[in-house]
Amino acid sequence: MDQAPLSVSPSMLAWKKFRRNIIGMVALYFIAVSTLAAIAAYLISPDSTPNANKQILEIATQKPGFTVTLLSPTVDDTKEHFGITRQLLFGKPDRRQSYPVEQITISGDSLHAQLFDQEDVAQTISFHLVHLLFPEAKGINGQNGSFSFTTSHGSIETITREELTKTIHKQLIDKKTYWLGTDQFGRDMMSRLIIGTRVSLSVGFISVLISLIIGITIGSIGGFFGGRTDDFIVWLINVVWSLPTLLLVIAITFALGKGFWQVFIAVGLTMWVEVARIVRGQIIPLREKEFIEAGKALGYSNFRIILKHVVPNILSPVIVISAANFASAILIEAGLSFLGLGVQPPVPSWGSMIKENYAYIILDSAYLAIMPGMAIMLMVMAFMLVGNALRDALDVRLQGSEE
Repeated sequence: MDQAPLSVSPSMLAWKKFRRNIIGMVALYFIAVSTLAAIAAYLISPDSTPNANKQILEIATQKPGFTVTLLSPTVDDTKEHFGITRQLLFGKPDRRQSYPVEQITISGDSLHAQLFDQEDVAQTISFHLVHLLFPEAKGINGQNGSFSFTTSHGSIETITREELTKTIHKQLIDKKTYWLGTDQFGRDMMSRLIIGTRVSLSVGFISVLISLIIGITIGSIGGFFGGRTDDFIVWLINVVWSLPTLLLVIAITFALGKGFWQVFIAVGLTMWVEVARIVRGQIIPLREKEFIEAGKALGYSNFRIILKHVVPNILSPVIVISAANFASAILIEAGLSFLGLGVQPPVPSWGSMIKENYAYIILDSAYLAIMPGMAIMLMVMAFMLVGNALRDALDVRLQGSEE
């Protein structure tokens, strides 16, 4: 006797159909990898300082693949502890001044470094070996191949010249490669692009969340209750819809001020209109269905009927429009940052990076503006492709034809 086939939920059918869309899956993997990179940005980026803002002006506008030796003497500051969580969220400050050098020689008790110079102007700086590692050292006395000195705590330390030299080479001298080059301030472009991913995805996620909360609430009220309530909400939607999105965002930004969190709110407050319009349109035919009448007959409150019975039945188009809104939020944030109204320096935003480097397009360093532009294009295209794949996967008629 044949066994009856197991029933498959609509969500499983949608996921099965989504996986068959190769382009949609590639876009989804790209978004997933970008999200992981944004979360672990300060752990994987070469420059883990806050906002990847370590500036070395001597190596400004270097080409991708540029390699240089950096000498970074120890600084006399408090040993502030940075746990993994704090570093993950805000990065780890590096108060040392890094010197790009071409050649290092040690003679006697001094280290001599020939500085890197793009104009080939030879310049040499010298440091006492002890001061490189212990800037607070006083009363340095060197004899018989060792150094003795007094620390800032008043204790006397002794270290051999050989140990001191090995420690300097191990801890203070580093050969670094800038895989995507440096910008006009000598900052690592790869690090700023990675951390800029966090800004763009954060703006998209929080803005879409705000728009969903406002849009679903207003659209549900208008579509479910109808009458004058619906007329007022339709009027409000039409008024907000008639205003240009970018101009409305700029106006809200001027009212709230410039900054990181203000962009989230400004973009979110302008994207709820489309969500509310779709939610309202989906609820109007549902409010006359039998299960709504049954809920009212059982004495359920309107709030419970909307939240538990109406909204779950209209999520498919809302999910699709959210993917498109995510892409729009990234574009709006990039535009605001380019205009100087979005995320403020030194926070790395793809839009602000284009603004800082667009003048180099006509020079021989056009990649400084092209790379963040390509990042914006790829991220927006990925969300649009995922939205198209979701639209096909959540189409009930197509699901029914494949069962």
